[in-house]
Amino acid sequence: MQIEKVCEPIITVRRSQYPTDNLPEFLLVGRSNVGKSSFINTLIERKNFAKTSSKPGKTQTLNFYLVNDAFYLVDVPGYGYASVSKDKQKKFGLMIEEYLKNRPNLKNVFLLIDYRHKPTEDDCLMYEFLKYYNLDITIVATKYDKIGKNNRLKQDKLIKDTLKISEDDEFITFSTITKKGRSEILDILESRIK
Repeated sequence: MQIEKVCEPIITVRRSQYPTDNLPEFLLVGRSNVGKSSFINTLIERKNFAKTSSKPGKTQTLNFYLVNDAFYLVDVPGYGYASVSKDKQKKFGLMIEEYLKNRPNLKNVFLLIDYRHKPTEDDCLMYEFLKYYNLDITIVATKYDKIGKNNRLKQDKLIKDTLKISEDDEFITFSTITKKGRSEILDILESRIK
């Protein structure tokens, strides 16, 4: 799949603002600072299209990126960042839940986790939460290039065991530096929009 066109995101906070064209949608979830914006930028091969921030908790809305006039990448607020108030975290949770309950055109969820670390309790809860909704999930382990070759098998096992990844869910290691995993993600997108 070639990414030829990406529109500025449609920014929403409630269901009435979601796009109504029923195109396939792919949700991106993950901890604050896991690299969701960098993931989007790597997929679409645009440097600063999705704004990256060194300050976690920057995304506070649901952002719908229309790609090739064919599907949306949907970026939601990151979870697990301490400086975001409990109230705000709860609001984000409800925003995401409202989205999950009301999108029959949601084709796949990309759960981004940081390859360098053992998945957090929040990562595990998010995975269970998504499983509860019977969604197709792809675990994307970002920052793959930051772990030396000798430790990668051990790290793969740690992540899979901690999350208790089910057989039907894909696990892809991803690097914005080397572009590792990009073609597999594009294949998933292509196969699900048909």
